[in-house]
Amino acid sequence: MTRSFSSTRARKHEADSSRTDHNRTVPVIKLVMLVNDLTLRNILPGELAKGVGFIQSKVANSYSPVAVTPSALGEHWREGKLHLPIECHLNGGLMGNPDCGADMTFDFLRLICHAAKTRRLRAGTILGSGTVSNRDHSRGSCCLAEKRMIEKIETGDATTPFLSVGDVVKIEVNDPDGQSVFGAIRQRVVQV
Repeated sequence: MTRSFSSTRARKHEADSSRTDHNRTVPVIKLVMLVNDLTLRNILPGELAKGVGFIQSKVANSYSPVAVTPSALGEHWREGKLHLPIECHLNGGLMGNPDCGADMTFDFLRLICHAAKTRRLRAGTILGSGTVSNRDHSRGSCCLAEKRMIEKIETGDATTPFLSVGDVVKIEVNDPDGQSVFGAIRQRVVQV
């Protein structure tokens, strides 16, 4: 038997979430992990122009080798958010280390409530929060498209290239003692 988070339950949680302690209202979140969501930006404009959305431009996601319970994150999991920096490296160089929860607009409870308005979320459903980013651009970025847009705004030109064959991306979250929380996602871009 599987349990799902129904839209009726979601509306009740959404109505209550503004006045409730999130640490007590997110028992539906069983595990937390990292996801690397890639977009083939060279294919995306054609798909969007046709009105079909993200079909061919979204490739398979990659996940961290370890998922942990919110309680295992201790003080770093609060208000339905992870409060640790995420490090993104490109070809060995640090691209960014923004704090996961600092500027997160919608916590995971609100994301779940929103998704559950139109579908049943069953056990095992994976929900991503989107790009981790901070208003303080000195922390860098974990998204090449965002990095390029910031460069264009600040200097008039996007100088960082998109990924190409041979590039290596590493994404990891470490605790304050430097221990990896989820293990690292390491990906090399290959020609298929």
